[in-house]
Amino acid sequence: MPKIAIVTDSNSGITQERGKELGITVVPMPFFINEKLYYEDIDLSQEDFYRLLADDKVTVSTSQPSPGDVIALWNELLKVYDEIVYIPMSSGLSASCSTAISLAEDFGGRVQVVNNQRISVTQYQSVMDAIALKKAGYDAAGICGVLEKEKMESSIYIMVDTLKYLKKGGRITPAVALIGTVLNLKPVLQIQGERLDSYAKVRGLKAAKKAMLEAMHNDFDNRFAQYAADGDMALQVAYCYGQDDVVEEWITDVKASFPGMEIHGDLLSLSIVCHTGPGCLAIASAKKVRKN
Repeated sequence: MPKIAIVTDSNSGITQERGKELGITVVPMPFFINEKLYYEDIDLSQEDFYRLLADDKVTVSTSQPSPGDVIALWNELLKVYDEIVYIPMSSGLSASCSTAISLAEDFGGRVQVVNNQRISVTQYQSVMDAIALKKAGYDAAGICGVLEKEKMESSIYIMVDTLKYLKKGGRITPAVALIGTVLNLKPVLQIQGERLDSYAKVRGLKAAKKAMLEAMHNDFDNRFAQYAADGDMALQVAYCYGQDDVVEEWITDVKASFPGMEIHGDLLSLSIVCHTGPGCLAIASAKKVRKN
């Protein structure tokens, strides 16, 4: 049985410390802040990121890992491991996946890049599935094949607390942002595979949470009905740094709405927060793979 290294990026929400506990490697995502390069969880903490994001005079943008850094990491791992499974964020949300697929062509099949269209807590579930498949005896190509086969079996709904960052990113006009702020509109966005799209616009936090719970129940009753009946769905919540009381209440609401389900909670990917801003809440789900 080949020795397999599992690698993901920090968009999964997996920290460097947690990666060591899981026995995997986490590539820190790069960010440019006022044109200076930082790496998530290396020299850019959650606290620092949110503090800088709040300053209108600061420019924050995402980037992708350097091809040279990725190749160097793979070469180092292949001194110890026979094969690598690399699980980057969705190709629809970043070029890092397509770049990695191109780079892997020079490794003779020893590096398998998973294009599984996930990010944040759903990407985390893919990593956990890869670990389980590795323990079950799958090789790198087998793990990649299973994850890609079920890549679209996931869903994320995100409530945006402020329209400021959607306006800054050009997703809405200043006029719409002004009206939305006056009316206390809370956009609910969705990630279904490749795209970050609008799902609903509601007034206030209570209505936004209700809309997200109804959306997830609709997925469980329709898209994921058989998986849910078989106990194959993982349920997750995600949130921004620094809102403990709101998060605790949100987790309580989700548990009450989905009684008996185990819930994984984690911080939202900073790559998402760059576009949505702070104060977000999310609910997500992803099908767990069956090792047989």
